Amino acid sequence: MIINTGGRTDTVQYFSEWLLERFRQGYALSRNPMFPDKVTRYNLTPGAVDCVVFCSKNYEPILPRLHEITDRFSTYFYYTITAYGKDVEPGVPDLDKSIDTLLKLERQVGRERITWRYDPVLLTKRYTVRQHLITFEHMASRLQGHVNECVFSFVDLYKKLQFNFPEMVLLTEEDMEELAEGLGRSARKHGMRIRICASGRDYSRYGILSPGCMTLDILGAANGLKFKDLKHKGMRPGCRCITSHDIGAYDTCMNGCKYCYANSDPLTAQENFKKHDPHSPMLLGSLQKDDVVRQGQQRSFLDLSDQQMDLF
Repeated sequence: MIINTGGRTDTVQYFSEWLLERFRQGYALSRNPMFPDKVTRYNLTPGAVDCVVFCSKNYEPILPRLHEITDRFSTYFYYTITAYGKDVEPGVPDLDKSIDTLLKLERQVGRERITWRYDPVLLTKRYTVRQHLITFEHMASRLQGHVNECVFSFVDLYKKLQFNFPEMVLLTEEDMEELAEGLGRSARKHGMRIRICASGRDYSRYGILSPGCMTLDILGAANGLKFKDLKHKGMRPGCRCITSHDIGAYDTCMNGCKYCYANSDPLTAQENFKKHDPHSPMLLGSLQKDDVVRQGQQRSFLDLSDQQMDLF
């Protein structure tokens, strides 16, 4: 199975102590967001986890102790660095500092295990199509030779964005076409593959690869693993990623990004953050007397046929 540490919150930036403790203890509990009294236990041991996937906007807090996980597990890292400033991403370091941190991460884990995420792409009066293309070119030039792949996506128009981010300007088809062409051109110029995430649009004419940013092929190639040939069901419409299991919790991220889908609103996240106990087996709160705990299914995706043949 694939463990995802950052789909529901920026675990690395705000809960590194908890995350490292869970891997040291060898298990974590995850509360079902739809049925809060149902809790799943996941074993966090090398025999139960094929690969640990990280998603973060700031790896600085975990870098001194990251080896505690990378020494024991196959890993992969998605680093989100965008064009936005504190007006859109209040808790995120500026892009040049973020790039410096990515370079530190690369020295630890190698560029084969890092994907730069430039998403979501959205427009405001400040962040125009032209501004995106200028900023992306600057970032791609600094990251040349340090990452092999970039993934981008256009913003999903969740209903709550109307309230949390009213200054956002709707993307037109012409905007998306211009952005795709420009991003594809910059990526090629700086020796990167570029892929679009969860989109029904085809931009292959600009050298942009189809969706599927977290596939078994990608994770396997980065870690020298051979996985089974399995169908990738995706995590949402238009997605072609392999299924992963998240051990985080919604409404806990302190980044305060205005486009965030994982927080209902910043105030709820701030209140929930106070409930975090780094020694609890679950990221938010603790087990309650009415909770029902079950062991999660942890089916391996590894193809062990060659090893089995060697035994005979």
